Amino acid sequence: MISKKMQDALNSQVNAELYSAYLYLAMETYFQSINLPGFANWMRVQSQEELSHAMKIYDFINDCGGRAKLDAIDKPTGEWKSALDVFEAVYKHEQKVTGLINKVVDLAIKENDHATNNFLQWFVTEQVEEEKNASDIVAKLKMLKGATQAVYMLDRELGQRKGGE
Repeated sequence: MISKKMQDALNSQVNAELYSAYLYLAMETYFQSINLPGFANWMRVQSQEELSHAMKIYDFINDCGGRAKLDAIDKPTGEWKSALDVFEAVYKHEQKVTGLINKVVDLAIKENDHATNNFLQWFVTEQVEEEKNASDIVAKLKMLKGATQAVYMLDRELGQRKGGE
C-alpha cells in the first residue's frame, strides 16, 4: 500500500522527530543546569510532543503495510549562551523540520499517495504552531533583554506548560 520511496521518506522523518525529542532533552538539561526549571519543563513537554510525532509516523508506516526502521540519532549540541540562544535554536530547528515535512508532502503529491498526503496535513498544521510558539518566546526574550526579574516571571509562565499543549 505504501511505496518503498514513501516508506523511506517517512522513516527519515521518524528519525528527524526522534532527533528533535533528543535535542529538546539536551535543552532541558541545559536549563536545569542554570536553574530555570520552567524553561526546562517547557523543553521536557516539547521533547515528549516530538516523541509522539515520531510514533504517529511510525504507526502510520506500519498501518500502511510498510516497515518502520530506526536509524542512529545524531548527538545534539549541549551548550548554549543564554535562554535566548536556546530559543533561537529552537525556532531555527522548527523551520528545518517544516522544510522536511514539506518535502515528504511533495513526495506524497508526486506519487499520488493521497492517504499519506492526508495524514501529513496534520503535521503541516502542527508546524505552523511549532514555529509560532518558538518565535513568540524568542520575541519575549528579546524584549526582556536579560532582565532577571522578567526572566524569572517568564520561567514561571513556561513552567505551567502541560503535555498536549
